[in-house]
Amino acid sequence: MAKPGQKVKVPAARASELRDEIRRHDRLYHTEARPEITDAEYDALVRELKTLEAEHPELVTPDSPTQRVGGAPVSDLPNVRHEIPLLSLDNAYNREELEAWLKRVKERLGRMPAFVCELKIDGLSVSLVYEGGILVRAATRGDGNTGEDVTPNVRTIHAVPLVLKISSKVHGAGQPAARAAAAGVKADSLPFEEKRRGGVREVPRLIEVRGEVYFPKKSFAALNATREEAGLPLFANPRNAAAGTLRLLDPRITAQRKLSAFLYSIARWEGAGEPQTQADALSTLEEFSLPVNPHRAVLSDVEGILAFLDEWRTKRHDLPFETDGVVLKVDAVADQRRLGQTAKAPRWALAYKFPPEEATTVVTNIRVQVGRTGVLTPVAEFTPVLLAGTVVKRATLHNLEDLARKDVRVGDTVAVEKGGDVIPKVTRVLLDKRPKGARPFSMPERCPACGEKVVRQEGEVAVRCVNPSCPAQAAERIRHFVSRRAMDVEGLGDERIDQLLGAGLLEDVASLYALTKEQLAPLERWGEKSAANVIAEIEKSKDAGLARLLYGLGIRQVGEKTAKLIARRFLSMEALEGADEEALTSVSEIGPETARGILDWFVHPPNRALLSKLRAAGIRMTESPASSAAGRPLSGGVFVLTGTLPRRSREEAAAAIESAGGKVSGSVSKKTTAVIAGEEPGSKLDKARALGVAVWTEDDLDRALGAPA
Repeated sequence: MAKPGQKVKVPAARASELRDEIRRHDRLYHTEARPEITDAEYDALVRELKTLEAEHPELVTPDSPTQRVGGAPVSDLPNVRHEIPLLSLDNAYNREELEAWLKRVKERLGRMPAFVCELKIDGLSVSLVYEGGILVRAATRGDGNTGEDVTPNVRTIHAVPLVLKISSKVHGAGQPAARAAAAGVKADSLPFEEKRRGGVREVPRLIEVRGEVYFPKKSFAALNATREEAGLPLFANPRNAAAGTLRLLDPRITAQRKLSAFLYSIARWEGAGEPQTQADALSTLEEFSLPVNPHRAVLSDVEGILAFLDEWRTKRHDLPFETDGVVLKVDAVADQRRLGQTAKAPRWALAYKFPPEEATTVVTNIRVQVGRTGVLTPVAEFTPVLLAGTVVKRATLHNLEDLARKDVRVGDTVAVEKGGDVIPKVTRVLLDKRPKGARPFSMPERCPACGEKVVRQEGEVAVRCVNPSCPAQAAERIRHFVSRRAMDVEGLGDERIDQLLGAGLLEDVASLYALTKEQLAPLERWGEKSAANVIAEIEKSKDAGLARLLYGLGIRQVGEKTAKLIARRFLSMEALEGADEEALTSVSEIGPETARGILDWFVHPPNRALLSKLRAAGIRMTESPASSAAGRPLSGGVFVLTGTLPRRSREEAAAAIESAGGKVSGSVSKKTTAVIAGEEPGSKLDKARALGVAVWTEDDLDRALGAPA
């Protein structure tokens, strides 16, 4: 209610004011890292706007901050063809490689140009297209020529404006207003002039900008904390988490994860006033309220560039996001055009990768862990040490040969680094610091988890525990069994599986199906709802089908693809159990070694007992047969895919071929019906021509599939 004498603002004016204010605070928080208000104050502004829009639905605009919650889930991510390919960058890993590149640039131009040095963001490359100032498309890099349309997900990222600032001249031209109307954006909701150096910088008719979507460190930590509490697998690093989040089919989940973005280049500009330097391009993006990393410099001498690299090699760990290097770009666009590009990368840009950071620490113990297949892996535990911004306490030594080569001993001082700034590894032992009496490590003769004798089979590096009842193997087998690509049981993360094993509620994968809500609910950090959700997931997995079950059982050399091939061929577990080596090797891509591994698994009594328990639990052990190939358009044909297809991925093409009765092979022979070749085909195309095998385009494939012309 307004105070006496206070002028009451009309809803439309107040809504416009709130939208502008919220956008300003979004920019301050996400782009400039200098928030002016608390989260509670920001939330109050959003709540007020939501209330206004609920009371006056005609005020809602697509660019409103309230519309960033994400739309309904989609069935897939459509492919997007990039008008201008997203090339990769050549890399330099040391001063010598950097100076060699700078010398080549100088020689080609006849002088040393100015370079823009920008922090290299460790995220996922994206392309954003604005038409008439309105975000109309966002796509991933993909293979550089074709990416995935992730527009609904990018719309949820607060750092990315849905509408750029549009000058009165552009607005008055009519066409941008028409575009705005078509997109449902009210013309009077668009900002007007953008002042720049005393003149007007107009947003062009079309602008395509490129950059990186990334996970801020704080958001990533919060996401993993939430997943840990829910018993879900943790993400390994922010980059992978960002890539997975941006490809989610449900934008509402993307919205909850609080991604951010930095834009760093202009790929297309249709209109007057196109920037003619990289520095000007970045400034222009900032003027359009697009998020640009502020940590950059324009430099034209080697020493200045090296000083910039040295500065950020250390300072990067204080940033709220991950960066793994610096990108150098020749500043002037005219110079960029003179330098040109190779088939894969521009000659005017280079990514300098920071060397993996190394720290020294002391090994306090070498512990042996037992994996799903019984392989014993030595793990070095050491005094906690800060490395690449995080504290590390252990590193895998991989296998007996790796351990023997490095000769790591308890008490040794070792050098540790992170491969790709992610996975810790011991690189060497500082022998001059080895304490007297330090004894070489030897693998145990008995499994540390179950006490059974371990074996090392001829021709293998691995030392294994072959006891099928080993509790350590049971934990890993269950983790694999419930994983997404196997039986897909959500809510059973590592900690929960360990908890259930420790409580005696699990002993093998079959015991999952004996769990009850009453057993789970009283456990620590569970509760009624969580227990009910997990039981429902377990029940749902009973109908996963033969292919997922075979993969989930963890039979050696039977990966996801092999499991699908076997399931399609035999259709039931019963038929598979009765198969001999000849029947198994008749399946495409299954050789004698894999066949013997499958046969060995089925004759092992504990495995047969496990299958009996799974049958009794009601697990479906059949695969729905594909319709008969007879009479289908590609019946009896054998096809090979190579290169990048314009309209579909290789996986989609393979599925279409198989649905039409054909078979997809990984190699070309005289029995091959046709090789379907896309852009940048490999050696398979040469072999096809040498053998006289037909070569099809994707259009040829569509015609063979019976697609309309």
